[in-house]
Amino acid sequence: MNADTLGLRESKKRETRQSISDHATRLFIERGFEATTIAEVATAARVAKKTVTNYFPRKEDLALDIHAEFVSSLADIVTARAAGESALAALRREFRDAAARFDALAGFSGPDFCRLIADSPTLVARLRELHELRERALAEVLPGDDIVRRAAAAQFGAAHRLLFQRVQELTLRGMARRRIVTTITDEAARVFDMLEPGLGDYAVA
Repeated sequence: MNADTLGLRESKKRETRQSISDHATRLFIERGFEATTIAEVATAARVAKKTVTNYFPRKEDLALDIHAEFVSSLADIVTARAAGESALAALRREFRDAAARFDALAGFSGPDFCRLIADSPTLVARLRELHELRERALAEVLPGDDIVRRAAAAQFGAAHRLLFQRVQELTLRGMARRRIVTTITDEAARVFDMLEPGLGDYAVA
């Protein structure tokens, strides 16, 4: 099998995965997460039920389809920080940039999707779990002994969890996206400033 064939196959897989997720999200918003079945998603996406579960072993991840990127996001930012840049500085900078581009990893999504999450205890629980997994992944790439890494990751993770939730709150209030960016950028600066005395010089690359 040549590279072109492999490339086409991977492209087709990505398209199928995205199609399934898009149809699932539409149905979840229309009917509610708990009320929608995997079989209904499969029918809407015109694939077998087994195909849906092959791509998404957990029903929750049909809605939260960027879970892998979300879990690794903070660790990736810290790993890629510039020489001389601290972990806090890198996380502060990237959150500001993520807000400016309305990044879903920072909590940006439409009001319908935010309401879908807020109205589903299952999705709320899964999102909480993803925040915890993201914090653990971050701890793995930070320097120091176990308790130092976990303590730092807990503080960084809590700040990002708060800001993520804040973006969703403002979205549900009906605030315009650009106003959310202005508000959350100011609030994020205040949150990160609170971390500066204890973590400003920690994990400098």
